Amino acid sequence: MLKAYIVDDEPLARDELKYLLIRSKQVDVLGESDCMEDAIADIHDLKPDLVFLDIELAEDSGLDLAKQLENLNSAPAIIFATAYDEFAYQAFELNAVDYILKPFDEERIGKTLEKIKKMQKIGDQDLPINSPLKNSYNGKIAVLVDERIILLTYADIVYLESSEGKCTIETMDQKYKVSEALVVLEKKLTNTKFLRVHRSFIVNIDHIVEIEPWFNATYNLIMKNGSKVPVSRTYVKELKQMLGF
Repeated sequence: MLKAYIVDDEPLARDELKYLLIRSKQVDVLGESDCMEDAIADIHDLKPDLVFLDIELAEDSGLDLAKQLENLNSAPAIIFATAYDEFAYQAFELNAVDYILKPFDEERIGKTLEKIKKMQKIGDQDLPINSPLKNSYNGKIAVLVDERIILLTYADIVYLESSEGKCTIETMDQKYKVSEALVVLEKKLTNTKFLRVHRSFIVNIDHIVEIEPWFNATYNLIMKNGSKVPVSRTYVKELKQMLGF
């Protein structure tokens, strides 16, 4: 049974979401609040698996709350539940598991819970759902593609790219459009041979065959499959340190 907490300043919205979660028979709602201060205290004490979080609170921002929750030792998975669709990109940059819109739909809530259950089944069951180690083991990474879980071997991945808030993973012979944001995948790839070289790109350094100087002290990386990946000035120093040039 998943343990959830709800943060929303609209009592009717909290009641509706709580009803749908309980009706699913997959979730135990541990508590609810309408402000950041109460939510942080409760979540610290109750340690829920999931937090359903509205973005526009009366006096606070759900995005700010999500940033604070990331620093908890047992950080819960964040599902943004809001009336505003324009914050989706910022939400996924904050490692959100999902983003659902009001008015709440029972089928949509069910898909969110199913997605979380799939994430739980992979890797060490003692790890929190949004742990950077979740879905990453034995030289493989598990990613969600059209509600399916695909296992990709690190060595096969050439680079990862984010465009308009959506992420694509390119291997030597195929491209995968995945459900997770680039920042989420970056955490899963901690302590591997992957390096962020641009706000929108993470590369497998084993697939770099040439470093091409470009404008204004930037570079292009020529990859084994012939792709060109830009390196922004922000990441040049780290690239040089790793590759020794």
